[in-house]
Amino acid sequence: MLSRRIIPCLDVKGGRVVKGVKFRDHVDMGDIVELALRYRDAGADELVFYDIGASPEGRNVDVEWVERVSSNLDIPFCVAGGIRDVETARAVLAAGADKISVNTPALERPELVSELAAAFGVQCVVVGVDSVREADGEWRVRRNTGDPSKMSGVGLRTLDWVVRAQELGAGEIVLNCMDSDGVRKGYDIAQLTEVRALCAVPLIASGGAGEPEHFATVFRDADVDGALAASVFHSGKIGIPALKRYLRDEDIEVRL
Repeated sequence: MLSRRIIPCLDVKGGRVVKGVKFRDHVDMGDIVELALRYRDAGADELVFYDIGASPEGRNVDVEWVERVSSNLDIPFCVAGGIRDVETARAVLAAGADKISVNTPALERPELVSELAAAFGVQCVVVGVDSVREADGEWRVRRNTGDPSKMSGVGLRTLDWVVRAQELGAGEIVLNCMDSDGVRKGYDIAQLTEVRALCAVPLIASGGAGEPEHFATVFRDADVDGALAASVFHSGKIGIPALKRYLRDEDIEVRL
């Protein structure tokens, strides 16, 4: 396997970076370009920017901030939120993004994944999966998670959607374990392990990072390709240089 990736996630609202707990109660974390450059300088392998209001508000992603980020950033980055068609994806990629990620629009119209893969290649197409464990013990997907008042289930098992997304042309899966999001108790190893068994493309873990040990555990036990986190990086609780040194000491291959 290639070096494991450390990926800060920046939720974007109104051109600013925000962070919530379990996708709620967002607070302002700072300027999008300033934070992006801070993470680049710290050694982030790539960044994910998620326009959290786009899908719930039924609008396209705001390309203006994508251009601002691209003009200042020289590491790969992915843009998610409000990408509903090939034309919008083309505009985002033309503005400088390296990858685009779809979640709610893909659930509403799965053929979108195939259209994006045909237009830009699977290496550009990420499918984000927001997943919750329900009362019957099954993990099922959620849509419109950027706005708690509009979030809803679609009756689709997470494991089934991961398989289908790959068949449609997803080149990477980001699994957002919503029950763990923002609480810093560790990644959902059980869920990630089951998804890993069905995932032939790169798998990125999201939701739950609180300590350096959580990163080591998710790489070692769930065999994910990358680990995404937000609050522990934004708050400074975990610094990326120290985290990477720790992972190297744990014999986990990362780029220094």
